[in-house]
Parts: sequence; structure tokens; C-alpha cells
Amino acid sequence: MELLICALAALAAGVGTGLAGLSAATVMVPVMLVLCPSFAGETGAYHATAIALASDILGSAFTTAIYIKHRNIDLKRGGIMLVCIISMCVAGSIAAWHAGNVVLGTFSLFLCVGIGIRFLVKPDTQKEKPVKKGARLDWKGIAISLFFGLTIGFGTGFVGSGGGMMMLVVFTAFLGMELKTAVGTSTLIMTFTALIAFVSHALVDPTLVMEKWDILLLCMVVETVASIVSAQFANKVNNRVVGIVTGWVLTVLGVIMLCIHYRETIAGWTLLWQVLSCFQSYLLYLAVCLAFFLLARWLLPISQEVWRKCLHLIAYTSSLFMMYVSQDWITASVCCLVFAIIVYPILHYGERWKGYGHLFNQRHPGEVKRSLLLLFCSHAALIAFCWGLLNKPYIAVTAIIAWGTGDTAAALIGKRFGKHHVNIPLADRRKTWEGSAAMLFTALATGFVAMLLTSPLSWLMCLLYAAIAAPVAAYVELISHGGNDTVTVATAVTIVLSLLSLL
Repeated sequence: MELLICALAALAAGVGTGLAGLSAATVMVPVMLVLCPSFAGETGAYHATAIALASDILGSAFTTAIYIKHRNIDLKRGGIMLVCIISMCVAGSIAAWHAGNVVLGTFSLFLCVGIGIRFLVKPDTQKEKPVKKGARLDWKGIAISLFFGLTIGFGTGFVGSGGGMMMLVVFTAFLGMELKTAVGTSTLIMTFTALIAFVSHALVDPTLVMEKWDILLLCMVVETVASIVSAQFANKVNNRVVGIVTGWVLTVLGVIMLCIHYRETIAGWTLLWQVLSCFQSYLLYLAVCLAFFLLARWLLPISQEVWRKCLHLIAYTSSLFMMYVSQDWITASVCCLVFAIIVYPILHYGERWKGYGHLFNQRHPGEVKRSLLLLFCSHAALIAFCWGLLNKPYIAVTAIIAWGTGDTAAALIGKRFGKHHVNIPLADRRKTWEGSAAMLFTALATGFVAMLLTSPLSWLMCLLYAAIAAPVAAYVELISHGGNDTVTVATAVTIVLSLLSLL
């Protein structure tokens, strides 16, 4: 059974190596430690890392050969990192032996998920002004190469994983390489680092070759074949396809590895199941709201601006619904963040659909996904602050309702009846006094009702709080530009109500 598990881990590692220059240890080490009993004990992590490094040798070498064949190597821009990484790899390997099971770090697992999501959001890494292949490094590039080369080299020898992903980040984000060239250059470096690190591991503890030779050979063969196939695929398609596939591979592998690594914590972590329950209820709420408003739009002559505000209503009541069905502030905040993380890439790819802009009444490209991300992340922060820190969830509820209803009224009244444009310092000159007045009175009324229903305060105190917060909301909405009122208004109202509640 262990041989099958190790073979599957090597297969996944090979795909990651061929597509994205992923270190085999990132996948193989956590799988071996968690699912293979023979890797338990003091030296288990050290042996697992050594086997992963050995698998990387041939896998990276054959992958590099394929990328060289397609001229996707750039040693002029990666040469300094090659020298630095190789020189520090031995030192990291020796330090790993003395550190014992510290070898298995979690940083590379989180990095794997992070880079995967990054490629899903922006699969094409080509810059507007790409650096030519073989161009010389300037002084900034040399400094970056020295710093990251030394740190990645030591980390590769010590942890045994993360080197390929870190090189991918440095080559694409800092040195301006395109994805294929970055992967090819990083696998070339990994060939040498894996060889040196494995030899160092074997010399420090020769028993790993004697005791686990069958697993060692199996992993080397499987990882090599998988990396060859995935590298051939990567070099025959365009950068966007490589980016998308790489993003999915890294994200899925990273999530699986994190679940395996933290399986005991997850099993006893009630928060996970609370978040899933909240998310399930919210998806039902979202489906009902969308079905209702889509049916209304089909049956009634609803204008584009009114339809936009209907979607606006669904958006800002979403966080309120999450608070209602959650047992604590952590569940509600995490659920907001999870929804933002999931829906952002969906909207990103949905923008390619011709009817996308009409469906959401999008005013400029990227507006909907950006506003949604800001809204749910800011609401997660408001819930954590008001409910978690102050233990006064009614402040978050009032702030969200006052902003949501007030902004809707300001837009509808201002566009329909607004004739007198605001001309005061810092204000958005496109907004009108009529719309601002609608914002003021709507925020006052809905804020008062929200506090009356959710807070322990008397009706007089609720009215006083709302009367003070509403003008602040109206003024902040006036001076907010570019749709930033999604964050600024609710935050300002939260600050005002929090200060009042502490008096």
C-alpha cells in the first residue's frame, strides 16, 4: 500500500515539476509522513525529503532538456541565482539534519496555494514591456538575484521544498521572465540543487538508501515520466493555457497537502463545519434572491439602474445573512472571505462572456469583481471588529444597512431628480444635493430601525446614535470617489458608533 501511495505522490510531483517547476518535496514529503508508517520517527522527514530530492534529479533534468529544446531557458538572467542557490544548498542540508523533523515546513504548502490562485486570476504572465530573453541584469536585478539566490538555496537544502515555487516568483515577478522561460530556468537550477542536496542527505545518513531503495527507485521513475509528459504539454501550448493549468494544479495540490498536513486539527475543528453550514445556508439564500429578482426583471420593465441596485441589495444583505445564521463572529467573517475568494476568479473569467456587462450593468471593466472583493473583505473586517473585539454586533449591522440603503437611495434619487451638483472641497462633483439628502434621511431611518431591532439601547439612544451617524455617512459618501464608498461609508459609520458606544 505504501508503494502505491508513494507512486501517486511522485506522479503529482512530476506534473507539478513539468508545468511549474514545482519541487517534488512539496508534494511527496507531507504525503509520506502522514500516510506511510515507515516514515514515522526521528528521521522520517529527513528520509522523505531525501527521496523527494532524488526524484527531482532526473525529473528536473529531463524537464530542463525539453525546455532547452524549445529555447525556454535564460541563464543570463538566472545565472547569479544558479551559483548562489547551489553554494547555499549544502549548508541548508547539513542544518536540516540537526533540526530533525523541522524539515517539514508548512510555508511551501501555503505558498503553493497562493501561487496557484495567482495564476488562476492572471494566467498570462507576459508583461506590457517584457524583458528580452538573454538581456543583462541591471544593478537591481543583481541585488535581487543575490538576495533570493542565497535564501532560496539555504531553504531548499534545509526544507527540501519550496525552491521551485520561489524561483518561479522571482523570475516572473522580479526579473521579468515569461512563464515558460521561468519554469525552464528554475528546473535547470533544481537539477543541480536536487543532486547536491540528495548527496548531502545520503552522506549524512546512508541508511536511507539501504532501507528504502525500492521506494526511492519507484519515485524516481514515476516522477521522471510524469514530468516529461507535462513538460511536453507545457511547451506545445500558449502561455495562457499553461498559466491556467498551472494555477489549477498548484491550487488543488496545495489544498490537498494542507488538508493532509492538518488533518487531525481539521477533524477536531468545529469552525470548519460551522463555516460550511453557514456557507450552505448562504448559497440557498443567494439562489432564492437571484431567482426572485431575475423573474421580476423578466416580468417587469425594470431599468438598468434599478436592476443594478437590486444586485446591490443582494450583495450588502449577504453579510447580514451570514451574521444571522452564524454562531459566532469567526464563522461569519471567514464565510465572507471564503465567498470573496471563490467568486472573484469566477467573475474574472465571466468577463469574457459578451452579456456579462449587461447582466451586472458594469460601468467599466473589472468594476463588479473589484467592488465585490472590497465589499466582502471589508465586511469581514467590520464583523470581526464589532462582534469579535467590541462584542457589539449591532454596530456592524447598522453600519452595513445605513450604507447599503443610503447609497441606493442616493443613486436612484440623484440620477432621477438631482439638478444641483455639489461644489464643496473634496466632493465628487458628479453627485447632487438631492442624492446626498436622500442618503442622509435614508441612513437615518434605516440606521435607527436597525439599532432598535438589534441593540439593547433605548429607542431614544438609538435615534440619537442614528442622528449623529447619518450625516457622517452622507458626507463620506460625497467625498468618496471611484466606488470606494463600498468601504469608506460603512467604516466611517462603524467608527462613529463605536466611539459613541464607549462613552
